[in-house]
Order: sequence, then C-alpha cells, then structure tokens
Amino acid sequence: MKVMVAMSGGVDSSVAAALLLEGGHQVVGATLKLWGGDSDSGCCSVADVEDARRVADQLGIPHHVFNLTDRFEEAVVGPYVTAHAEGRTPNPCIDCNRHLKFGTLLDRADRLGFEALATGHHARVLPGPSGRELRRGADRAKDQSYVLSMLTGAELPRILLPVGELTKAEVRARAARLGLRTATKPDSQDVCFIHSTGGRRRFLGDRIPLHPGDLLDARTGDHLGTVPAVELVTVGQRRGLGSPGGGPRRFAVAVDVPGRRVLVGEEAEASATRLDLDPPSWVDAPFGPGDRVLAQTSAHGPASPATLGPGGAAGTLSLDFEAPHRRVAPGQTVALYDPLDPDRLLGGGTAR
Repeated sequence: MKVMVAMSGGVDSSVAAALLLEGGHQVVGATLKLWGGDSDSGCCSVADVEDARRVADQLGIPHHVFNLTDRFEEAVVGPYVTAHAEGRTPNPCIDCNRHLKFGTLLDRADRLGFEALATGHHARVLPGPSGRELRRGADRAKDQSYVLSMLTGAELPRILLPVGELTKAEVRARAARLGLRTATKPDSQDVCFIHSTGGRRRFLGDRIPLHPGDLLDARTGDHLGTVPAVELVTVGQRRGLGSPGGGPRRFAVAVDVPGRRVLVGEEAEASATRLDLDPPSWVDAPFGPGDRVLAQTSAHGPASPATLGPGGAAGTLSLDFEAPHRRVAPGQTVALYDPLDPDRLLGGGTAR
C-alpha cells in the first residue's frame, strides 16, 4: 500500500513510519510547516522539521515539507483569537487535526495517489460490525482518541495509526533499536504558536484588546475583586480567583466579555448536571436523545456517564450527567464513548 506518513519530528510518528516500512508498504514522509511566527514550544518548529527529515533519511524514505502557514492562520490561529475575544476557550490542536492534518493533508494525500494517511497518534482504527471503529490506544496513559474525536466514518478507512497497539515505552524502545534520533526526544506539550515566556497574554494582547473585569459572586452578585483580562479567564478556572487571605476556593462559573465580568462560585456552583453541545460529528451512525454515552471533557480526564437530550438550538444536543460534573468551558471538545464498550469512540462535539 502507498502510505503518506505525517511526520511531526517526534518519536511516535518516526516509529509509525518505521513500522509501515517493516510491513512492506511504500512509505513517504510529509511534514507540515504550520506556524511562521515566534515560538519556542509545541510542535512544528524548524528543529522538528529537521528531525523529521533526518529520520526519513535514516529510514531511506522520501520526505516532503508542505507549507500550510496561510491555512493554519485561517483555520486555527484566527478562530483561536476570535474565540477568546468572545469568552470561549478553544482547542487549537483539535482544530489543527480537523482542518490541517486530517483535512488539507488527507485531501492532498488523496490527490497524490496515496491509499492512506498515517500518523503517530496513540489510538486504534479497527474493523467493527458496521465498518471501521476508532478506539482508545493500548496505552491508556497516552491515549489520544480524545483529540481525534472530530474524525468521521468517511475518513477512517483512509487512516492508519500504527503505534496505537504499543505503549509509549515500547515505541521508544523500538526507536532506540532502530537508532532513530527521536528515540529520547520529549513529547510536545504546548500550543505551537504560544511562546513560553509571554504565554496567552502576550499572544492575544498583540492581536486583540484585553480588558480588566470584575469578579462577582455567582449567588449573591457581590463584588469580590477584579481580573486583569477577562478574555483570558476560562470557565472552571480556579487560579487567580481565590479570596485574599484565604477562604473557600472559587472557580469561574461564567465569563461575560461584553459585560467585563466573571461570575465565580464555590464547589457547588462550579458543577452542573447539564451541558449543551454544538452539532456533534459521528464516527458511525449518529446517536440522539435518549441514548446513553460516556462523555470525556478533557484530553486525559475520566469519561462520565450521561444521557443525550435535545439541545436548545437546531441540530444541537444536550448531555445530562448522572452526577454533578465540573463545568466545561464553551469551546472545549467533548468526546463521546460507548458505555457498553468504553474503548469505542462514538464521536465528539463542542461545548456551547
């Protein structure tokens, strides 16, 4: 099979390419140049491109670099800035997967005659009763099915995830045996376009006005203090919202950017039993009101039992949790799993 491998310059995609080559496939590496601005963290740096190129040389496979900086700005960076200006907290890495890695790159692979696109994500694509299924990776501590919850059944037949059956330790051991330069390279943890010294404040402050806001008690409306930039506050956030001199922990319950205010509450106000979702994407047949799911609201958090219900707008759905659940920031991804088979990803949506 002719396979394009998305090589990020990390150990996982390096081993993915090696495994496919060992399996007899015709393998070509492709690295995306996405962010053209200042950055010292995340993936897709100049050093990452060079690491990917040198691993491809070690494996003896062709390697290409595709410059998608304009598309990245349009589909990921711009929406990230807009979301914060509106009081939402986006998932830029999931948007990158949706629009760039499994959008533009998958389309390019199709046009160039490749039969499949492979990545180094820790998840598994396996045959199921009604087609291909997306399942959690074998290494639950490194499982990345959450960040792939935007994939659909139309895309899965063209996607390979070679390291999904391996633990992270096994991936590094294979890379070491092959002498790959990425064998001991640390995992990327940060958003590629956010500089570690200035953080979100510097990045967003260069692009939109940041406004101070008032902290108000969610129950009483009492004024409790201020925040330097309401656009930087995330629903569920605790840090920076505490009482001077002690007192109960406070969490952001709601962010009102136009009103320049943040509602805060204690543990009870920080949880809810209902969450509305934008129209979800589904790996297989759509689920709907009355269906039970397991909802995972962060990359490595637990999946909580919930029942789907009708949302407040056309095409939307609600999640009714069996037990109070920490509030989810609007804009965050919610991955939905099968309660009868918790490794099986059903789909995903965005919190409203």
